[in-house]
Amino acid sequence: MDSEQDNPMSSATDAHRHHGDHPQRSLTAHHTTLNIEGMSCASCTGRVERALIALPGVEAASVNLATGRAEVTHSAAVSAEALAQTVTAKGYPAAPRAADADPHADHMHHDEDAATLRRNFLIALALTLPVFILEMGGHIVPALHHWLYMTIGTQPVWLAEMVLTAIVLAFPGRVFFRIGIPALLRAAPEMNSLVALGAGAAFLYSSVVTLAPALLPESARHVYFEAAAVIVTLILLGRWLEARAKGQAGAAIRRLVELAPDHAVVLRDGVEARIAVADLRPGDLVRLAPGERVAVDGQITEGHGLIDESMLTGEPVPVAKTAGDPVTGGTVNGNAALTYRVTATGADTALARIVRMVEDAQAAKLPVQALVDQITRVFVPVVIGLAILTFALWLIFGPGLAPAFVAAVAVLIIACPCAMGLAVPVSIMVGTGRGAELGVLFRRGDALQRLAEARIVAFDKTGTLTQGAPALTAMATDGMAEDEALRLTAAAEARSEHPLAAALVKAARDRGLTLPEASGVTANAGRGLSAEVEGQRLLIGNRRALEETGIDLAPALIDRANAWSANGATPVHLAVDGRHVAAFALADPIREGSASIIAALHGLGIETVMISGDTQATADAVGRQLGIDRVIGGVLPDGKLKAVREMGKGSVFVGDGINDAPALAAADTGIAIGTGTDVAIESADAVLIGGDPAGVATAIRLSRSVMRNIRQNLFWAFAYNAALIPVAMGALVPFGGPQLSPMLGAGAMALSSVFVVSNALRLTRAP
Repeated sequence: MDSEQDNPMSSATDAHRHHGDHPQRSLTAHHTTLNIEGMSCASCTGRVERALIALPGVEAASVNLATGRAEVTHSAAVSAEALAQTVTAKGYPAAPRAADADPHADHMHHDEDAATLRRNFLIALALTLPVFILEMGGHIVPALHHWLYMTIGTQPVWLAEMVLTAIVLAFPGRVFFRIGIPALLRAAPEMNSLVALGAGAAFLYSSVVTLAPALLPESARHVYFEAAAVIVTLILLGRWLEARAKGQAGAAIRRLVELAPDHAVVLRDGVEARIAVADLRPGDLVRLAPGERVAVDGQITEGHGLIDESMLTGEPVPVAKTAGDPVTGGTVNGNAALTYRVTATGADTALARIVRMVEDAQAAKLPVQALVDQITRVFVPVVIGLAILTFALWLIFGPGLAPAFVAAVAVLIIACPCAMGLAVPVSIMVGTGRGAELGVLFRRGDALQRLAEARIVAFDKTGTLTQGAPALTAMATDGMAEDEALRLTAAAEARSEHPLAAALVKAARDRGLTLPEASGVTANAGRGLSAEVEGQRLLIGNRRALEETGIDLAPALIDRANAWSANGATPVHLAVDGRHVAAFALADPIREGSASIIAALHGLGIETVMISGDTQATADAVGRQLGIDRVIGGVLPDGKLKAVREMGKGSVFVGDGINDAPALAAADTGIAIGTGTDVAIESADAVLIGGDPAGVATAIRLSRSVMRNIRQNLFWAFAYNAALIPVAMGALVPFGGPQLSPMLGAGAMALSSVFVVSNALRLTRAP
């Protein structure tokens, strides 16, 4: 097996991998992340993307509505500042995200947005309620209507409504006009433009009725101040609830970020001092008190105790640590006082890399997003066109100007593409966060979609389905106690560097056996070795080694050895003073739970394959024990690559070693065991942090749940618009059906976004 790293996330993770028909990034390309404000719907993200891609030197750009970020690949000729200025010029304030940015900052963003929107909603609500009561109360309670207009008068009531509505639009609702009107003037209307047009038109029309009624026929003298105010208030409510839900969607990352403590006790020049974790430097000595969280990655220099690494591996059993062992930031110390030397800080720690991995996956676009982008690109202009058509048709065929105006405003308000823009990214955000909690890190967000389509999963054997190192799995003796046979054998093998010898020595030491000195140790390549221990002549090796020296084989031991061979183990025989006395079975033990993961994949309707460099017979024996559908043995690294390519579409490869990297890259989805090598992790689309292959089934179930959730969101987002736009236009009126009012349209539009985000939040309980 290839060498393993102590730190499961020790590789840099910002280099993305591409295979198949995925776009290939230039080797000289730069990558910039922009934080963008003011985006509210899918048309916003599409506009920002097109503006960035239009810049000379920009190779690719992906904008995510849920995270408020743009990931841009560009040449050195384009600066990050130029990218930010381009986006800002489109009406969306943007700034490059610093490489050393505070990891808490992004995750506080939605909370701050939610607080601002809550305040604006409450102000709007306080101002809108009197307008609503003044105008609609009279329709509900006719006596109130007569009393108001008889005692106060129509004109004063309308003036009061106009003033209150103007305040609503000018202060809590000004965001719609500040962003929407400039976008409209640039001939690039978006969601805010629809709200600004709808609410603004209702306000202006009502103001003309109030201040200059003579300009309109008497039948058209109706005011709609309550519609303008309620539209803004309901949409602010929807955005507040949406921002709160987005904050919950990012809770997984927030919990990861908050695992690291803020302060640590450092030992400098023999003096202890409590300092901020941000001020720690590699080489610092840190005191770790019992029950305290490890601040950053390091290596223990003093003490021994147990560390709870469940946040990293998912394993509930604490891990024993002593001098020289690594510790990871965010893990929890047990009851011992320890000292460790800092080896990594800030963005270089395992925890920071895990957070960055999840963030990168959350910012990715799935292939299914392309359909949404194509539709929303033309959606808002089409809606404005439909509103104009509705106004014209109602003016021609309807009862007058006022109903025509109401229908047009209702179309503008009901058709907001917010839900469409959120349908995919919010599900990705929640799904990848849930994956991190379950120990599955998606290095690329689009792996979610490909993994959901998996039909065949291939495993590397050594180190993935097995433990990766030989161990003593069985032994048999003839005329000698087991411990005595093992003690003598291990004494001779202690002088050998062969992996099988190491397994025998370890087995003896695990039994607490004391090993005597061996002399005259002579190795015979391909056979075994001979030695003298405590005056006894030992011959240790395979069956041929004993036969060639004329030793009579013990039938019972040979029968046991043949049975072991049939099950994939390697038999090692011991002869003492010319007599065959013991046989040992050495094998790479199957990982606990490997059989259950194969069964789980079969339960998901997935074919399983095992690819191994071992002989076909050995590989077949392991495959039979695990219930694997197809076993491919005797495979070199290039053979693994060929085998994976022949699997075709829907292939998944799971591995951990350097020699697995080509196969991981060639598969539709590569999944690396987190305890494996850096190269394997870099080549994979997803990483199982704890090193347990059972995470493969978890990853597939989660990806299927995410894709099912996305399909649900897209259905409701599109069905909502497809069903309600004709109703708002008045398609049901000729048949005696209802016409949708602008207020109800605003409420339905706000609820559609909240529904999409709330549906995505169900993934926090997946799979």
